[in-house]
Amino acid sequence: MSPLLPIVGPVGPGPGAPEATASIITIQKVKLKDQHLTCEFTEQRIQEAPPRAFALTCAEQIHPDLAHRLSRLVPHLCLLTEQLNETPDFWPDTAEELPARFQAFTVTGFSMGKGQSGVTLIGQRALTTGKVLNLTSPYISFDDETDAAYAYAPLLETELSEALAEVEAALRGKCTDYRQLDLFEQSGAASISLVSTRPEA
Repeated sequence: MSPLLPIVGPVGPGPGAPEATASIITIQKVKLKDQHLTCEFTEQRIQEAPPRAFALTCAEQIHPDLAHRLSRLVPHLCLLTEQLNETPDFWPDTAEELPARFQAFTVTGFSMGKGQSGVTLIGQRALTTGKVLNLTSPYISFDDETDAAYAYAPLLETELSEALAEVEAALRGKCTDYRQLDLFEQSGAASISLVSTRPEA
């Protein structure tokens, strides 16, 4: 795996430029489709620099660490969309995989509030008919201390910060390890034909 990149967006002057320090990334929207990450974010070279907005889709499949962090948001999605009721054993241990009651649910993304002060979760429920029910949670503010606030907002904020860290790592190059076949290596009985094409003048 290649080392993580200090700067994600287009880089300025090339040779002779000062050594790049880690840029500041603020994630706004995250979407996962077919194990590929799409993300809207801003990036600043330094704190005083104006933020630059980017939308990026990763060509590589996400790392299992990111998939795991998104799975930890599933119980929150189920409660917020009133798909499941809380039971004494509702919350899984941090190390274990999600119990069977959550199998039909997935978190496919989220949208952050201004200043990352809240979140809207986006996900799906697989129905017994084979169709998919799209789910969107109400917006949860992490600063809201009213009686109507989500009781597990602090836990959601903690688990979301861990997911954000994995999304940032993905933007900087952390993805699933894969082995590229040698140019002349064939897998099993399958053969690969390579056709050279020249660009038209």
